[in-house]
Amino acid sequence: MKSFFTAIVSCLFAVAFPTATTFAQTAGNDDTLSYKFIPGEMYRMPTHFGPSTGPRRGEHGQKFVNKDAPKTTSISVSFLTNAEQLERMLPAGFRLDGEPVVSVGASYIKEIPWLAGRGYNTLGVSFPAIFEGEKDRARGRFLLVLWENLTDPILTGREELGFSKVYAELPEPRFYADDIHVSASWMGFKFLDMQLSEMETVPLNDAPPVDDTGDEGMLRGTLHYKYFPRTEQWGTADVAYPVISPSGYSSSVVKQRLRGNGTVTFHKARWEDMPTQYQIVNAFASLEVREFRGATLTRRVGGGDLSQQRILH
Repeated sequence: MKSFFTAIVSCLFAVAFPTATTFAQTAGNDDTLSYKFIPGEMYRMPTHFGPSTGPRRGEHGQKFVNKDAPKTTSISVSFLTNAEQLERMLPAGFRLDGEPVVSVGASYIKEIPWLAGRGYNTLGVSFPAIFEGEKDRARGRFLLVLWENLTDPILTGREELGFSKVYAELPEPRFYADDIHVSASWMGFKFLDMQLSEMETVPLNDAPPVDDTGDEGMLRGTLHYKYFPRTEQWGTADVAYPVISPSGYSSSVVKQRLRGNGTVTFHKARWEDMPTQYQIVNAFASLEVREFRGATLTRRVGGGDLSQQRILH
């Protein structure tokens, strides 16, 4: 009788929740409907409905090609600041690499395959750093924070990759005459203004040279620090380690590059303005701006899924 009842429930459950039922049945053949995780599959909370889809897993478990899409416009402004101010933002194992130049970059991404053609915008702050661990050495831009205006990439980026992602309202850039204006806000409080001017097209092969001095055996890419607190044991880390987005795995092709002048301003916030982010914005607002180092606009097609992301040891 128990087996008959279980079979009836399984059939009804399969009709209502086909993905979850497949998940449960694949997990095992015992007499319970409780599920088990399928080895090798990717999950995010809620885990009760089977493997998760996202940038690195499509509807049928496939990967996305990312050759003719997405289409991305990236805008950035850099400035020279105080080295000591940046060093205080680095976790253990990291150190500043060369001049203390901060880059503030906004990207506007369209036709994203894993979002079925939809898009979202980002705003990141980074500076050059070197990581030296027990086994690994790595060099690249340390990404302090990446604001995004959509939940899905925030969750996948934080949980799966270790990006320091948080939410912000990121409207499309405003182009007027020869100027470009970028802004960012949180629930109506504008915390950033970025202005670009005198932008001129530069040859696509006119890219900044890569400094490989003393680089033997050193990984290259974007550097991050992944951290999640441990439930119940407040103030204790459940996950805490550096990670890298290795260079050289993106299929993106640059279609246009412009260079010119730019300025960026972070507006100081009160706790009442941004209760969970005011300290982030104020840290940037307090950075000394010794001189601005120019601005860029880049349009590219294609990309990658960052499945090569790895932990640094």
